Amino acid sequence: MAHVKVLALIMAGGKGSRLEVLTEIRAKPVMPYAGVYRLIDFPLSNCMHSGISDVWVIEQYQPQGLNTHLAGGRPWDLDRTYGGLRLLQPHQGPEDGGWSQGNADAIYRDRVAIREFEPDVVLVLSADHIYKLDYRLVVDQHLAREASVTAVTTRVPREQASRFGNVRVDDDGRITDFEYKPEAPRSDLATTEVFVYSADSLLDTLEALCAERESEGGEEGATLGDFGDELLPRLVEQGRAHEYRLDGYWRDVGTVQSYWEAHMDLLTSGSGLELDDPRWPILTFGVQRSPARIYEPARIADSLISPGCRVSGHVERSILGPGVVVEEGATVRHAILLNDCTVRTGATVDCAILDEGAQVGSGAHVGSRTDGTDREESEIALIGRAAQVAEGARIEAGGRIEPAGMEEATSK
Repeated sequence: MAHVKVLALIMAGGKGSRLEVLTEIRAKPVMPYAGVYRLIDFPLSNCMHSGISDVWVIEQYQPQGLNTHLAGGRPWDLDRTYGGLRLLQPHQGPEDGGWSQGNADAIYRDRVAIREFEPDVVLVLSADHIYKLDYRLVVDQHLAREASVTAVTTRVPREQASRFGNVRVDDDGRITDFEYKPEAPRSDLATTEVFVYSADSLLDTLEALCAERESEGGEEGATLGDFGDELLPRLVEQGRAHEYRLDGYWRDVGTVQSYWEAHMDLLTSGSGLELDDPRWPILTFGVQRSPARIYEPARIADSLISPGCRVSGHVERSILGPGVVVEEGATVRHAILLNDCTVRTGATVDCAILDEGAQVGSGAHVGSRTDGTDREESEIALIGRAAQVAEGARIEAGGRIEPAGMEEATSK
């Protein structure tokens, strides 16, 4: 990758509506993960370890908390006088201003700034996947094959393949067929939302697609949607699209179920994900907390307990974020409790996700225990940020409570 100018674009503008109440008042890229991290920490840390120092974050939905977490790029050594972290937000101006309608559309709207930067390749990254990857390896392969786009791919269970871009490849790794979120996938090979584009090919193709829309009678500056709508099919059709196979751990966490499962992976030996590898640490910005305190008669098994926690109850196969309190006589099982949640005496939280600052009153019951380790999305209870579950209340499996300050809290 020597002498190659790489620009990394992290797509962090989506609403993340599939995470329901968890993203009603926060951007998905700053969803907490494993207690002390945020989802966007993974592409940022990968960029740092890969030696990529020009990283632009494209924002749109709820950028305030995201900007606070990014902290000018300091945790990832991106707070530089030249290069480093740059934030791209929606703007008013010519026809390419305003709200973007997908990741391809977002890049098209910022095409002038990208051309002025004059990169050789553009590395496009999603902000809501859990994985480790040396992007230099992908860039090197991309250049060696003289590809217009290199898509990082991985095998997924066939029943999940319809959630992703679906590809088929020949023996040389050239992508011969691409379908975007097909109802009936013809392959279990999915794109991971990590792409390396030749810069000129990317921008020229976006401009050509937009011009075609206008010539066919569409509106000037018509939106281009996501990569999978038109951009990738066009590049695959031209015959210069290749894959880079990722065989290690990768998980999309864009749904409630996948977010919950990605946390349970942390508690399962052999899952393939190691967060404390000193050769490739995941870096983050966070407020310092005191060490966790465990009081008699607490019982903790197969769990992650973050700094600042105070635990006197029973915690089993759960992840407790910083500052969580589990009082004596309370039980937490198969659950994710984000920062500063409180579970009062005699309460039970089972197969649930509690957002920051949520409180479960004494004797209340949230969620319902089911056999086995697999959970359907309809079985995972969600309690919104700062919401309160009253003493003795019962929120059934799959129940939902809106964040405090939103519309009147209801469960279903």
